[in-house]
Parts: sequence; structure tokens; C-alpha cells
Amino acid sequence: MTTEAGAEAGRDADALALVAPGADHTDAEAALLDAGWTRCGAGDWAIALRSPDGRVAARISPFDPVGAYNVALYREAAGTGQVPALFGHRRLAGGGDLQVMELLASVPEPEAVAFTQTVQSSGGELLEVAHRLHDRLSRELPWPGPLDFNPTNVMRRADGRLVMMDLFALDGLSLYQTAETDPDLFVVRFPEHERRFMADIPIATTGGRQEEQMAAIRSAVTAADARRLAQQP
Repeated sequence: MTTEAGAEAGRDADALALVAPGADHTDAEAALLDAGWTRCGAGDWAIALRSPDGRVAARISPFDPVGAYNVALYREAAGTGQVPALFGHRRLAGGGDLQVMELLASVPEPEAVAFTQTVQSSGGELLEVAHRLHDRLSRELPWPGPLDFNPTNVMRRADGRLVMMDLFALDGLSLYQTAETDPDLFVVRFPEHERRFMADIPIATTGGRQEEQMAAIRSAVTAADARRLAQQP
């Protein structure tokens, strides 16, 4: 590890140390904001914060069952240079997820589309790792989504190279529809401690639902949890 990389890794270990054990997504955001981090965006199911020196990002999600799979991709495919550099990861209370990684920049759509096509047609290591992890995700989680080669998931590193991120996702439309229309089935398939804050993800990524609908989903799932608990010996 170079001196620069070692210093960077040290800073990011410090970033995780700012977040207390047992913290949820609101605690994690508050801890980093108090330390001088600033909000720099919101995307699929998460917000992003920028470190005080502008070189590191923290991705914080209230509800991200696939976070560990994306982290595994970044670690196992690091040698390809086609995924972000990951500096730290923490599962948060209630099903949230905190990832600390290099700060990335957006990419014009034509360039992003071309990159996704190259990755998918290359048959290279990144694609092999992605398919292997996706097979595992599909066995382990309910409502798995397909590999997400959306061009918006292509970002640019500081050195100009392009990377793929957030390749794994659940079928959010089916997941939230089930929670809304059949909450008793939903609570059986998804443990409460892994989706406590499912109604708190950014509204723009929930299939067009509004805050009132998310509040109704929260109430329906809470009631289903209570019914299930009452039925237990």
C-alpha cells in the first residue's frame, strides 16, 4: 500500500469510527455531518455525503438489503479497476447500510451507455463476479431484481477511469406492492430488523409513490407485525 493510499484508508477507518455501534441511518448521517461532512446527493435508496477534504464519499441507506452484495462486488472485482475503491462498510440498525468509498463524478449518458455495453459484452472478470454474486443474492433474498446495468450506475474516478456501481438491487416495485397489498405475507418473508426503515428511503426511488402512500405502507406493515406477534405462542 502506498503512503497516500495508507493515509486515505486511515481517514476512512476514522469515518467509520465516528458512527457508534448500533447506529441507524439517521445516527450515521448526524455523526458525519457533525464531523464536517456535507450532503452531495441522493440516488437509489440512499443519500451521499462528501468528506471535508472532498475525496471520500459515504453512501447511507435506511433500507438496503443488497448493500452487502454490492460491497462484495467492489472487493472481489477490485483488480479489474472497473468498480469503486471501497474503504469501509457497516450494516446499520434496522436494515440500513453505510459504505465509505472514493468520491466519484457523474458521466455523460452516451459515454456511460458505451461503458455498460463494453462490460456486458466483454465476458471479463467483472461480469463473472457479478453473475456469481447475483446467483447467490437470488437464492438468499426475496424479490430479487436483475443485474442493473443502468447507465446512471456508471461513475468516473478522479483519474478519469469509469466504474460500475450498484449492480445489485431488489425488485422494488414488487416489494413495495406486496408490502402494500399483502403485508401479512411481506412480514413473513422479510424480518423486521432488516426492513424497519423501508418507508424512509428517498421517495423518487419508490416507483412514484408519495409520502402519504409510504406512510400507509408503514402502518400496514406495522399492523401485520403486531398480528404475527399475537399469533405466536
